[in-house]
Amino acid sequence: MILDAEIKAQLAQYLQLMENDIVLKVSAGDDQVSRDMLALVDELAAMSPKIKVEKTQLQRTPSFSVNRIGEDTGITFAGVPLGHEFTSLVLALLQVSGRPPKVDQNVIDRIKSIKGTYHFETYVSLTCHNCPEVVQALNLMSVLNTGISHTMIDGAAFKDEAERKGIMAVPTVFLNGELFGSGRMSLEEILAKMGNTLDASHFAEKEPFDVLVVGGGPAGATAAIYAARKGVRTGIVAERFGGQILDTLGIENFISVKYTEGPKLAASLEEHVKQYDIDIMNLQRAKRLEKKDLIEIELENGAVLKSKTVIIATGARWRNLGVPGEAEFKNKGVAYCPHCDGPLFEGKHVAVIGGGNSGIEAAIDLAGIAKHVTVLEFMPELKADAVLQERLYSLPNVTVLKNVQTKEITGTDKVNGITYIDRATGEEHHIELQGVFVQIGLVPNTDWLDGTIERNRFGEIIVDKHGATNIPGVFAAGDCTDSAYKQIIISMGSGATAALSAFDYLIRN
Repeated sequence: MILDAEIKAQLAQYLQLMENDIVLKVSAGDDQVSRDMLALVDELAAMSPKIKVEKTQLQRTPSFSVNRIGEDTGITFAGVPLGHEFTSLVLALLQVSGRPPKVDQNVIDRIKSIKGTYHFETYVSLTCHNCPEVVQALNLMSVLNTGISHTMIDGAAFKDEAERKGIMAVPTVFLNGELFGSGRMSLEEILAKMGNTLDASHFAEKEPFDVLVVGGGPAGATAAIYAARKGVRTGIVAERFGGQILDTLGIENFISVKYTEGPKLAASLEEHVKQYDIDIMNLQRAKRLEKKDLIEIELENGAVLKSKTVIIATGARWRNLGVPGEAEFKNKGVAYCPHCDGPLFEGKHVAVIGGGNSGIEAAIDLAGIAKHVTVLEFMPELKADAVLQERLYSLPNVTVLKNVQTKEITGTDKVNGITYIDRATGEEHHIELQGVFVQIGLVPNTDWLDGTIERNRFGEIIVDKHGATNIPGVFAAGDCTDSAYKQIIISMGSGATAALSAFDYLIRN
């Protein structure tokens, strides 16, 4: 049995939502992955009379495709879609059966309008929390447009193929045999990458807002909800809804929720925001802020949005090392997400740069996959919590180097080592390895505010206890500000504060 009793009980409820019969076309060999895949397919067929199974020969073995009766939809799973990809399988079954997707109609229309033939292939690992969004988006596009097809490929099941293509980060997407993109991409981001974008004219007719929130992470979403609940005209413009939590896996300190995962929390935030009359403008990057009669926000696409008040909640991003080799070997051995890319370094020697909580958590996770993990910390002592350090030092395949400075990440076509300097002696050392995970903290997304909003030397927006900046009517919240601690729950609180302060400003002015 592949599925445990609890998952089967949940699955049975979902399968009742299927609208029409579907057929799973299976291409299997006599290897273990094939046997597991056949067991999964047989279990699915046994649970619903609407699921039929046929043996066939597909491009890859083991794999299976999900089809309407008499019609190939172009959705194929190469490998066994369990772990984080199990949801992708369930959605494929429902959508191919005719269950309408939960997507805005304008997005559906954009997908249906695409002309031409597009065959996408996505290499994933089943432990990657970023991969399902890409897989589900491309599967949905295949359901809606007969010119589009998609194959999910489990890199662990097709190891030789992944290594032959030099894949060292997931998800990695190929389109018609050429590299299309790497890393997390939403449905709208994929459309934009295909040239199907919203231009400035789409925003030209928008009336001025009472409160315009810039940023769609925990702070921005909270601010938008609090503003909308006051009954004022509210908009939210976000580069990607969910922000940095989309790249966070386990969350265990979100009080009252014992455990959740970043993408799940991001989806809940978006769902909550959509409960209100909030104008959501996703995949739009702010370029400039100017205070006139109203406050103007210019977007990268040239559109200008106007509002009586603005709340900046643009968050932060991973800090780069800034050493030779980092940019050159990104996704070729240099990685930032141990959960996503860790499985690709199974049995290899890797380094983690950074001795804070995120760095030590990464090293602990990687030690269970890699042959050896070397931790490099710039300061004389690690900064991580004592409980994490204790766990780290108990692992036999981890070396900790403190008081060292990374000088260079070396390689030819991919990473082959790292050079560091012992800060006490000045001596230079080189370690041969295949992967480097950078975990050295955050940098605020405030570059676009140069010359307008007052910031500190770290680039953080300076705010008072009301979330107010130096410009009247402009407020800020979350990780882009000089708040003492960067935590999801603190960002949400500061988003609420900024929205209440913006409403108070509207009443008084």
